[in-house]
Amino acid sequence: MNPTEKTLRGKLAALPRLPLIHLPTPMRKLERLSAELGGPEIWIKRDDLTGLAFGGNKSRKLEYIIPDALAKKADVLVTWGATQSNWAMQAAAAAAKSGLHPVLVLFKSYDLPEEADGNILLDRLLGAEIRLQEAVRGKLVTQEIAVAAAEEVAAEFRSAGKNPYLVSNGGSVPLGGMDRPLGAISYIGAFLEMLDQAESQGFRPNAVVHSTGSGGTQAGLLCGARWASPETRVVGISVSDSADSFTEIVRTVAEAVQRTLQMETGPRPEDYIVLDEYLTDGYGIVNREVTGAIRRLFRTEGVVLDPVYTAKAFIGMLDLVKKGCFKKTDKIVFFHTGGTPALFPNKHKLIDALD
Repeated sequence: MNPTEKTLRGKLAALPRLPLIHLPTPMRKLERLSAELGGPEIWIKRDDLTGLAFGGNKSRKLEYIIPDALAKKADVLVTWGATQSNWAMQAAAAAAKSGLHPVLVLFKSYDLPEEADGNILLDRLLGAEIRLQEAVRGKLVTQEIAVAAAEEVAAEFRSAGKNPYLVSNGGSVPLGGMDRPLGAISYIGAFLEMLDQAESQGFRPNAVVHSTGSGGTQAGLLCGARWASPETRVVGISVSDSADSFTEIVRTVAEAVQRTLQMETGPRPEDYIVLDEYLTDGYGIVNREVTGAIRRLFRTEGVVLDPVYTAKAFIGMLDLVKKGCFKKTDKIVFFHTGGTPALFPNKHKLIDALD
């Protein structure tokens, strides 16, 4: 362990954290897929098995965010996302478990019914207060629009004598009640956990591949790699916007992480790798390519991907392998960030694409 990594682990241990999930999440080699590809060796980090509600990467973030809300005497948690947002559902679950009233501002950013299905069903079972908003199909809502809508809702609760805690989509960008990049910091812990598991198997990953949507997960993984395993590349596959847009978000969050943890150095310009070639038809839109990715991993390894995030990251990883971006001897870790409840409201599209 290098001195920087030791310092980093100490700083993470000093932060308030509320145990909400099962750690460490499993990591294993995808034997059949690796054999099919003929190299590199593909491993999967199962953050879809975190255990809160249906699991997913956002639960890690909430272990650090909820204690901050409680320390600030909040009684309401306000956040936003798309109608089938896994972040919103996990935030509602963590809030309910912690005695906070969850309020979700949900934008109809892709053409799914508003009926109780998938994460909407879970939101309602959790007792979340849902505020639906219209949005452009296949696009994430801009942060300015989303923040304005969420701030308006938070203001309602303040005028009613409540103390709302506003947290950004994905728990990524510091704003509202969350004035530090706590969600991203949690993913430094995830990187270190993954690194410990890899080293127990006798290797250090050459690359980590994951889906990137709000930037916090990638910023955390990137900072973890920079400070603990700089030879490991972190590759983010965008699910909703251009590489330039997301790179700037990831950089902003990573710089906030560096300031918060008072680390001497941060990620280098060449460390920011965001790819936008695998958006397919847009955010949350299911087509044959997405369905094919879900089918391939499920039928090969018994692991189910979601149609919004992880299927696109998987498509991207396979294409990078095909293009020779990795050596045959490399060891790649694919981070499964969850989101499987989104399968069910998309069932008709998935079935149609199977034909």
